[in-house]
Amino acid sequence: MKNFSLIAFFVFCSFIASAQVWNVDKSHSSVSFEITHMMLSDVSGKFKVYDAKITSSKEDLSDAVFEFSADVASIDTDNERRDGHLQAEEYFNAADHPKITFKSTSFKKVSGGKYTMLGNLTMKGKTAPVTLAVTLKGPVTHPRNQKLMIGLKAIGELDRTTFGIGDSPAASLGHEVQIVVAGEFVKE
Repeated sequence: MKNFSLIAFFVFCSFIASAQVWNVDKSHSSVSFEITHMMLSDVSGKFKVYDAKITSSKEDLSDAVFEFSADVASIDTDNERRDGHLQAEEYFNAADHPKITFKSTSFKKVSGGKYTMLGNLTMKGKTAPVTLAVTLKGPVTHPRNQKLMIGLKAIGELDRTTFGIGDSPAASLGHEVQIVVAGEFVKE
C-alpha cells in the first residue's frame, strides 16, 4: 500500500509540473452578452471586471480546463439605471451572489481550430450545464516579450430563467441570452 501511495504522489506531482497555465490578457479580451428586448431589438452589455485562465497538460490543449469568473457589480449596458436594476435582487442579486463562475468539464476538438466546450455555469446561486462553441487561434510567440499566446472565442446561449434571472415574460425580455467570451491568453 505504501508503494501505491508513493507512486500516486509522483504521478500527481508530474502532472502539476507539466501543467500549462494560460492567463487572460485583459487588455485584449472581453466578456459580453446580448438579449432581446420587447421582441424588437437586441440589447448588449459586458462585464468590466472578470478573470479567466486555461490549464492543460497537453501542448495541443486537448485536455484544457477553462475557468472564468465575472463580478456582477461590474455589469455595463451603457445605462446606469438598467445596470442598477440588473444588479438588484430580481435579476443577478449582486449583494448575495457577487460572482458569476464557469468551469469546463469537457473540451473536444471538432475540426481545425473549432472545439466544443461543456461546463458548469453558476449565476445567482444556481449551477447548470452549458455548451459553448469555441474557436481557438494560435499559438504564436509575442514579438516583444517572447511569451506564447493563444486566442480563444467562446459563444453560447443560455436560458436566463434556469438561473432565476428576472421573472419578466419572454415578450418583454427574451429568455435566451447569448454570451461571448473572447480574448488572448498568455502562457505563464
